[in-house]
Amino acid sequence: KLEEFLNFKEAKTSLKEATLLDYYTAGFWWAKEMNFNLLQLSGFMDLLNFLLENLSEKHMALGDNLKELGRAMAGIGETDSESSGDLSFFSIEQAKATIDYLNISFFEHYKLYEYLFHSPREELVISNE
Repeated sequence: KLEEFLNFKEAKTSLKEATLLDYYTAGFWWAKEMNFNLLQLSGFMDLLNFLLENLSEKHMALGDNLKELGRAMAGIGETDSESSGDLSFFSIEQAKATIDYLNISFFEHYKLYEYLFHSPREELVISNE
């Protein structure tokens, strides 16, 4: 279903599409295992997309993308609504778990994602055989 939602037509033969499908699928199942409600699940998926777009479209360096994550998570757990960010629907424990997940799933593999988006690759021709 996620492959269809993302409009991936070549996930079986495209390294980029297969990697992105894996990235979003793993994130979705992790969030489901965390028992996130619908709003939290949607916010988490937006966060996955936000960080990936920072890398793929804005060519953001690792340190800068980490700062963006910090800004997005700022204010979680505070009662003052002006200082809480867009992700204020997460509890402090959920925010910590989210940061831990992003560290092991995205930031530790940042160079690989950079390579995927910014390095030219030869296209392999796969025959019907």
